[in-house]
Amino acid sequence: MKITLKDGSVKEYSSGMSVIDIAKDISEGLARVACAGEINGQVVDLRTVVEDDCELSILTFNDEAGKAAYRHTTSHVLAEAVKRLYPGAKLAIGPSIDTGFYYDFDTPPFDRAALDELEKEMKKIIKEGAELEKFTLPREEAIQFMKDREEPYKVELIEDLPEDSVISFYRQGDFVDLCAGPHLMSTKTIKAIKLISSSGAYWRGSEKNKMLTRVYGTAFAKNSELDEYLAYLEDVKKRDHNKLGREMELFTTVDVIGQGLPLMMPKGARMIQTLQRWIEDEEEKRGYMLTKTPLLAKSDLYKISGHWDHYREGMFVLGDEEKDDEVFALRPMTCPFQYYVYKDSQKSYRDLPCRYGETSTLFRNEDSGEMHGLIRVRQFTISEAHIICTPEQVEEEIRGCVDLIHYTLSTLGIDEKVTFRFSKWDPNNKEKYIGTAEEWEKNQDTMRKILEHMNINFTEAEGEAAFYGPKLDVQFKNVHGKEDTIITVQLDNSIAEKFDMYYVDKDGEKKRPYIIHRTSVGCYERTLAMLIEEYAGLFPTWLCPEQVRILPISEKYHDYANKVASELKVNGVRCTVDERAEKIGYKIRETRLDRVPYMLVVGQKEEEEGLVSVRSRFLGDEGQKPLDTFINDISKEIRTKEIKKVEVEQQA
Repeated sequence: MKITLKDGSVKEYSSGMSVIDIAKDISEGLARVACAGEINGQVVDLRTVVEDDCELSILTFNDEAGKAAYRHTTSHVLAEAVKRLYPGAKLAIGPSIDTGFYYDFDTPPFDRAALDELEKEMKKIIKEGAELEKFTLPREEAIQFMKDREEPYKVELIEDLPEDSVISFYRQGDFVDLCAGPHLMSTKTIKAIKLISSSGAYWRGSEKNKMLTRVYGTAFAKNSELDEYLAYLEDVKKRDHNKLGREMELFTTVDVIGQGLPLMMPKGARMIQTLQRWIEDEEEKRGYMLTKTPLLAKSDLYKISGHWDHYREGMFVLGDEEKDDEVFALRPMTCPFQYYVYKDSQKSYRDLPCRYGETSTLFRNEDSGEMHGLIRVRQFTISEAHIICTPEQVEEEIRGCVDLIHYTLSTLGIDEKVTFRFSKWDPNNKEKYIGTAEEWEKNQDTMRKILEHMNINFTEAEGEAAFYGPKLDVQFKNVHGKEDTIITVQLDNSIAEKFDMYYVDKDGEKKRPYIIHRTSVGCYERTLAMLIEEYAGLFPTWLCPEQVRILPISEKYHDYANKVASELKVNGVRCTVDERAEKIGYKIRETRLDRVPYMLVVGQKEEEEGLVSVRSRFLGDEGQKPLDTFINDISKEIRTKEIKKVEVEQQA
């Protein structure tokens, strides 16, 4: 048999060999760091026997799949440590994830001291260096095996598998876990570990199930890599919008108001207002017509649109269909309202495209376990729009949507931080969608070709489409590594028929238009969260709720400080005057801590000569400047939405 390796070289063997034995034949050093194999593009366990000609790669920690196997084995080490120290704990699941691994246990929560003890026990297990042995059992024997070990969650997982399944397990010493693999050959391969945190997690992600204890951890092949990651986590803590946004008094939450219903404080509200005005003005320049539609509607509207059948569980419904003559629901999206704006008058092909935009407040009944700061909320405001166009106009209009997206992301300074995902329907779950299979395939082919024409680098994801059409999702990872959709562009040719939407074409015939659903900056609350984390609260000047703070060195100069403030406000600069009877050094330090980009110190010389002493977060002490010069400079910075770099360390 011929084995073609990653470098193109070929190894020949007279009989079958395991992946790990082939690795040893190549190099003992390679075998020591091997984590998994890849045969003809499929990731396999190191114990897998190769019996036919194939292409083989030996995966190490430097490969993503190798890293996943390494960390998955570490999760088994954690599970063994828990069973040693807490024999009554029940095992649930323990996968690898992008940042490391986690394992869910049915046991009381672990505090930091308990995590430290578990970590010590894990290091003992690693030092013992037990070999990992894979074995399989028929389904019924596997169920009984786990019943005998009193592991009900494992039993449930096995019972969900087909009756003819062969179930795989891995044993390390006395510890056994249900697992498909792949895994390392021995625990001694693991070099650097850290248990990060513990939290609650519902079994199988459903709040109807029991709350389990989830332990997060990570593992690396080198201690230096672990140290670097732990330093990164410290930075993450500083940037976490849920913590920093509250410290900066941008938003807060209150239990008696409810989860997912944040209160925007004056500073946060000002930032969102700034974003909204910018987007509305930009959309107007691009030919969008502004609408303002109701926050709720009768169920009749949602039955026409399909939301009642496909999205009702995610809606806030007011009333009972069995008792009430009319049942209302808060809107989860704006599209069906804007369709009636379109239908208010007959449209000709000459009237298209019609671009309707709205700053929409929407309501979605998210699960309580999904709530997180401003990223996932139950009431939010979004830059929503719907473009009604002819089939011939679809590509140009989608290009316009993507151009607007690039403009907004580059202005916010995050265009290099996003990825694009083409979200498709799941043909095996047709009841989730409206429209025929032929319509879906046609729409997906149309949108894919447009994206390819635009040279957009995208991945494809089955089952992530909206119920009415495929979409382009703009993805952004928060500081914790979780990926969220921030902007979407969706293509729809099914809804127009439901709402009897048409236009009169050149031939005088009525035709159904295409509808493009899109956002330009997405949900404003989520965008604010993203900006808090991206800039660690040090926002570009144009976005700052307070752009300048004026610091008089004594009460004698309050009048001049307020005169400076008046001039700045006339020119659209957001500023305040610190009139407290504090030393100037203290005021400067507080201004820095409050993340104000500019402070103007004023005293006798500044008042006599019409000057301001400028200190900025970007250049530090910039010296004295005529007030008019400073106003011109900062006005230009705000007008152009410049993102300035910090070039010096700020000093008090």
